[in-house]
Amino acid sequence: MRKLLGVSGAPPGHWVGDGFPVRSLLSHHSHGYDVSPFLLLDHAGPAHFEPTTKRRGVGQHPHRGFETVTIVYAGGVDHLDSAGHGGHIGPGDVQWMTAASGVIHQEYHSDDFARSGGPFEMVQLWVNLPARNKMDAPAYQTVLDGRIPAVDLPDGAGRLRVVAGDYQGHKGPARTVTPIDIWDVRLKAGKSASLRLPEGHTLNVVTLDGTVEFNAEAIARAQTVATFARTGGEIRVEANSDAKLLVLSGEPIEEPVAWHGPFVMNTNDELRQAIRDFQSGKFGEMPA
Repeated sequence: MRKLLGVSGAPPGHWVGDGFPVRSLLSHHSHGYDVSPFLLLDHAGPAHFEPTTKRRGVGQHPHRGFETVTIVYAGGVDHLDSAGHGGHIGPGDVQWMTAASGVIHQEYHSDDFARSGGPFEMVQLWVNLPARNKMDAPAYQTVLDGRIPAVDLPDGAGRLRVVAGDYQGHKGPARTVTPIDIWDVRLKAGKSASLRLPEGHTLNVVTLDGTVEFNAEAIARAQTVATFARTGGEIRVEANSDAKLLVLSGEPIEEPVAWHGPFVMNTNDELRQAIRDFQSGKFGEMPA
């Protein structure tokens, strides 16, 4: 069984734009290479928004050197970027944007959700890219809920959706640059499950809602992250209440991380070049 390295709580919340009240549950700054290839996880909500005709969200801003993965649990999000990609995602859908060499993008509540209002919840992951891929062309994937395999866990324990990677032969539809598993797990109160991820990969389990116990030794409550060793086999998770979990595992990228705002590179010189390239218009322009 994999050793549990620790359970960390969330820092105080903050707003991203005027549409996303978030807590940063996981970060390279606080967790280091124990979470690689993941750099950041922001949990937005759960929150309630009143109906409006105003655009709520985040306006145009750049990225280079990594990917963003957005999973919507409630509400709706619209995306548009300077590479010509765009799309709408609602509950259960996933948006996977590979910024790579550089894009400008914006994210707002979808028009339908803004007009109706209601509950809103999503997570956004930042996923690092290895040095050899940081200057690849930008790419974009919309992964709709209906394409994501939903697998019943043994003994009626709950259900697991395979966003990326593989769970017992069920393969996620998201294309990844490096080997990554992202599983959206719902576990019923009083039930338990054993989860096995590839040896040598990092493993972090985010408890978004509910209370669970890991390896019969540590309790994790909502908005916490349990970090495990890279080897040792499976982990065991038991739900004390109905629980919503996000399992994040991947082949670690053992390279220097140089991070400044929306840019993640390997050296400070590359960061300075990213800023110059953005300021000189090399990230393109947003569609009119």
